[in-house]
Amino acid sequence: MLGIDLATAAFLPAALVALFAGLLSFLSPCVLPIVPPYLAYMTGVGVTDLRERRRSAALPALFFVLGLSTVFLIMGLAASAFGRAFLQYQLWLARASGLFIIIVGLHFLGLIRIPLLDREARLDARGEGGAMGAYLLGLAFAFGWTPCIGPQLGMILSLAAQTGETGRGTALLAIYAAGLGIPFLLAAIFISRAMGLMNRIKPWMGVIQRSMGALLLVVGVALVTGAFTAFSWWLLETFPALAMLG
Repeated sequence: MLGIDLATAAFLPAALVALFAGLLSFLSPCVLPIVPPYLAYMTGVGVTDLRERRRSAALPALFFVLGLSTVFLIMGLAASAFGRAFLQYQLWLARASGLFIIIVGLHFLGLIRIPLLDREARLDARGEGGAMGAYLLGLAFAFGWTPCIGPQLGMILSLAAQTGETGRGTALLAIYAAGLGIPFLLAAIFISRAMGLMNRIKPWMGVIQRSMGALLLVVGVALVTGAFTAFSWWLLETFPALAMLG
């Protein structure tokens, strides 16, 4: 169809999902509140000193984002390689991953409870300061912050596995990392305004969590039913120029 393979057709909607999931991950109830303390920890000053711009958090924040991006890119590469190795079972893999994503989405919507997702498994990178310490903290964050970013990350890894192409799969994880990391970097650069904005967002944490659940549920159902692929083809048939983005 249009001379474009399935992986190309599915990339654009998957990329949009990855970007939105990254942003919602940043806004999630157990990521957003820890942004100021993390920035203060990485710079070695108190939150008050950070807000008064006695020391910039921009450089540590950049290395923190590079750290978590490193882990996500490796995961994207691995997921794509897995999908390529089991390409003949891709339909069943899509249905299985979709079913898992649906269950996790129901958890985020509060319709079922999965105790494992209510536990936190954090790794710490203490004892190392400066840019390298921030980079190690980013690695630890990506590996260990499972309750908040684990389900979203699992969804993007499932989409990456569906591409069967290492380049596209890795790109999806890079987009997810951008959705999560760029707001973190902006918060470090504009710390005073960011802290005020974060305080205004806190009352909406429940809505954000349910929005994440809804996104997981929609993507899961789309994977199980094949609607994700159908929507991808519809996009390309309606807007042929989008094929250049795949």
